[in-house]
Amino acid sequence: MAVLLEKTEQKLNTDLEQEKQRLYGYWKNSRMISNDSVLDAFLEVPRELFVERSFRDESYADHPLPIFCGQTISQPTTVILMLQLLDVLPGQRVLEIGTGSGYNAALLAKLAGTVVTVERHEKLAEMARENLKLAGLENVVVIAGDGKKGCARLAPYDRIIVTAAAYQVPPQLKDQLAVGGFLVAPVGATHGCEMLKLCKTSPEHFQTSSHGLFSFVPLV
Repeated sequence: MAVLLEKTEQKLNTDLEQEKQRLYGYWKNSRMISNDSVLDAFLEVPRELFVERSFRDESYADHPLPIFCGQTISQPTTVILMLQLLDVLPGQRVLEIGTGSGYNAALLAKLAGTVVTVERHEKLAEMARENLKLAGLENVVVIAGDGKKGCARLAPYDRIIVTAAAYQVPPQLKDQLAVGGFLVAPVGATHGCEMLKLCKTSPEHFQTSSHGLFSFVPLV
């Protein structure tokens, strides 16, 4: 029985790696993703550590998966596209709103200096801490709290990413973004929200660009 289980586990790991490489090849060959640092982070972080055990065989399927508390882990392509828009540079301080299971924070940890991530569900925040520890990532601070308020005590941030849809970007997040920094967030209804990128050009002014329509759980 032990040998059978070991062979089953080995086959699953092989299948997961093949699916991971397939996604990587699709993004790179189609030139959908041109940021090599983001692609490298995808290869380095085992997404299977951040999905529920019952969905492990779908870890690299390109669609959302359910996690606890009625939330989801976004489809890989959406995650990677948002990270490319965010354009994180080494050593930067990044704020993430909506930790979920911790997968996006793990990718950010490979790209940035320090990652601060806020999750409103205590159960998910604790899960994310455990997942990030399993992944061997120590430069992430997971905070249980109201994401709309950000985390002022550790501001300012060079980059801010919001992984849930709101009808407007919370003003506290704009305040916590450093001048010259980028903020990426889905804005609008949960289905068909607009992916916006804001560049803070001065303490009171932002340049905004739109990058397609997506679906996200609501920011509450």
